[in-house]
Formats: sequence, structure tokens, C-alpha cells
Amino acid sequence: MKLYEQYKAHLRKLADLKNAQAVLQWDQEVYLPPKGASLRGQQIATLSEQAHALSTDEKLEHILKELIDSQELKEPERKNVMLSWEDFSKQKKYSPEFVRTMSEAVSKCYHSWIEARKQNSFSVYEKDLDHLIDLKKQETEILGYSAHPYDALLNEYEKDCTVALLDKTFTALHPSLKELLNLVVAKKQVDDSFLHQFYPSQKQWDFGMSLIRKLGFDFDAGRQDISEHPFTTSFNRNDVRITTRIDENNFGNMTWSCIHETGHALYEQGLPESEYGLPSGEYASLGIHESQSRLWENNVGRSLNFWNHEYSTAKSFFPDQLSAVDVNGFYRGINKVEPSLIRTEADELTYHFHVMIRYELEKMLMEGSVSTHDIPAQWNDLYEKYLGVKVPDDKRGCLQDIHWSHGSFGYFPTYSLGSLYAAQFFAAAKRQMPQLLHEIESGNTKNLLAWLRQNIYPWGRLYTSEELCRKATGEGLNTRFFLDYLLDKYGKIYDL
Repeated sequence: MKLYEQYKAHLRKLADLKNAQAVLQWDQEVYLPPKGASLRGQQIATLSEQAHALSTDEKLEHILKELIDSQELKEPERKNVMLSWEDFSKQKKYSPEFVRTMSEAVSKCYHSWIEARKQNSFSVYEKDLDHLIDLKKQETEILGYSAHPYDALLNEYEKDCTVALLDKTFTALHPSLKELLNLVVAKKQVDDSFLHQFYPSQKQWDFGMSLIRKLGFDFDAGRQDISEHPFTTSFNRNDVRITTRIDENNFGNMTWSCIHETGHALYEQGLPESEYGLPSGEYASLGIHESQSRLWENNVGRSLNFWNHEYSTAKSFFPDQLSAVDVNGFYRGINKVEPSLIRTEADELTYHFHVMIRYELEKMLMEGSVSTHDIPAQWNDLYEKYLGVKVPDDKRGCLQDIHWSHGSFGYFPTYSLGSLYAAQFFAAAKRQMPQLLHEIESGNTKNLLAWLRQNIYPWGRLYTSEELCRKATGEGLNTRFFLDYLLDKYGKIYDL
């Protein structure tokens, strides 16, 4: 159909602009010299403005309206068009001036966050963050909401997600997690001291690269670099970039960030190339995206099955550091449960308290019950309340995450949703492939990747998270799979 081809051409041109902008953002976080920061913000803002103009073009509006009325469209063509109409209608709510102002504010805020971390002082970042938070509050009004202003931002990352839904989910999850945590901390603690020796940077890099390659990341269609905060970005399925960071005194920091980001990257490399620029060629939601990183990082990458095969490789890279530790000791150590300060280094159990803390803060910031100036004190109070730890400084407290400097308010809850989906997807894969754990133990993760490529990757945005979950597992999101997974793992490790 000629009109549908025009629609595809328009969306691919829009994708080209957005991906050119994404290249500049990737470079900003990986290679940009300090003096390039101010003009880089301007360059990104210009592309943002042009992309917004193209996404709200009258020509696109006419095409979409005609296609909606057409009787000739097949599935998934009709679904693509309806999703594009949703996107168009939302973009029309933004003025070009607001788009540019937001983009410039994000770039400025990111660089002040970097400087604040260097100086270990929230005050360096406070003014720019306050401006960005004010813009996000304006955005909630632009987008509209029925119950809570934060709902407008949550919906940007996880369609149909609301404060009411998350409050219900976290309220149900919190007591079970707290009860399990209390049982674990009452037991003799496992030894993870072997993780905190000197692990040379280059050796860590080489080991991380070998893991990424084994898990199926295509280096002809991507690369890995170093950044302040690990992330994944994709310009198309044949150009997916991941980053990591290295702490020479913490073996776990890079290892599991490599596996985590590879999970994101495998999803991006698995999206259908023929659907570039269309909703059917984009990821379903951030909750589903996080399910892929958490599945590989935790369900696979922190499993005994995985390390029964990979541990000999780890010891070949670090013979001195790991000489006195057998694979069972290694497995127990990498799954140590302990309340801590840093979200990205947290175990699978306490991790969700880190997410709940950020969720509570973001809700309060958007409703105005907490000010930007209050963030450090509120953060410290919540860490003591939820995890019983005292925050010693801003860098290990409210400056640890990059997300707010990106304006990504509403993102954090998807991390917990991702863990819930991951456990359910992995349980479904095991049911459908009874030999899966034996395959992973023999070093074969190809069949798991094939299952994900068949059940998760190819559908793009054609299904919501809940619909995709039902399609892949036979039921909607069920927290039982995640809780059963935790109870089984930690029950064995801590002899509960």
C-alpha cells in the first residue's frame, strides 16, 4: 500500500534524526572532552527540536488519519499505525520551545552531576537539578494525568503504569522481602572477601569481553567502552553500544555490569531489522528491557550452573586472587546478602529496597511535598529506614545514579518490574526446555537466547508488557515466580 510506504519512510527519517542525537549523547558520556560540553548541549538540543518537528508534522498527521480509516491494512500494520498515532498525539502536546529547553537542561544537568561527583557535593548539582525537576513537573501537566502527577512520567517508561499499581505491587512485595532479609541476616554470613582484592584493570576488561562474547553479543554489530555509569544505547540492531566501569578492588563491579548490559544489548540486537523506525521495531517497555538485563545478570549470571562452567575461565584470568576459593565458595560469595549503600552493587534481595527509596523520593518530588534541597536528607533518612545503613557522603548517597541528571524520573520502578518479569520468563523457558539448566552448566546459553528471540524480541512494541508476559508465559505478571526464585536460592545458600 503506497500510503503505508510513505508512513514507513517518514518514521524512518524520524528514527535517523533520533539516532543521530543518540550518537552525540553516547559520545557525551564516553569520549567528549570537558570543553566540548556546552556546545554539545546545543547540538543535541537542535536535533531534539528537529526530531520533534518531524514527529508532529502535518504531513504525518494526514497520513496517519488516512491509514486509520483504511480497510486495507493488515496486522501488524494497523497496530503500528495506532501506536504511531498515540505517539503523534503525545508529541503534539509539547511546544518546540519546551523540547529545546528540556534538552539543554538535561545536558547541563548531566555535566553538573559529573562535577558534583568529583567534588562529592550535592550542592554543586542542586541548582541545575532543581531546574530540571521543575521542567519535569511542567511535563506532567503537559502530558496530563488522572490521579497523581507522577503517573504521567511512569507511563513514559511503562505503559499504563501508575502510582496506584506500584503502591500495590511494592506493598505486597515489601513484607516478603523484609521477612527473607531478616532470616538471612540472622544466619552466619558468607565470605565474599575474595571479591575485594586487587584485580588489574586490563585483566578485568579482557575477562568481561570474553563473557560478553560467550553470551552471544555480536561485536560486528556493537562495541563496549568505559563510562561513569554503565549503560546501553542502540542506533539500530546492527549498532548497539554498551559501557561498563572498572573498580580494581571489586571484581563484581565490572563483571555483572558487563552481563547486565549484555542482556540489554541482546534484546536490541534481536529486534527485527525490517521494522527499523516503526513501533514493531522498538522495545516493548523499559520493564521488559530490564527483564532482559536482570535475567542474564541474575537468573543466569549469578547461578551455580553458569559458574560451574565459567569458573575455570575466571581462575585462568585471576589465578592468584581465586586460588583459595572453590566454585561453591565463589557462588555463595557473589550472592552475599547484605544491606548496602550502592544500588548497582546490591544483591538481588536488598536491591528492591534501593528501588523503593527512589520511587518514594520521585513521588514526593513530583507532588511537591519534598524540595530539591531536601533530597540528601530525605535520601539518608530513607536508607536508614529501609536498609538500616547510614549514608556517609553524597557520592555514595544521592549522587550515585545518573538517571535524574538525564531527566529520567519514572525509570527506577522498571528495575523491580524487570526482575519480576525476568523470573517469570526464566521459569517459562525452563518449563519449555527441561534441559536448560544442564545446557547452561555445559556452557551453552544459545538455546536460552533462541527462546528469547522467539518469545520476547520479535514483537517490538506490538504488545504491552502484560500482553507480552501472557503470550510468553501463559499468564500475566505474577510475583510468586520471583519470590519462589529468591527463597530457593537464598534458602540453599544460607541454609534457611
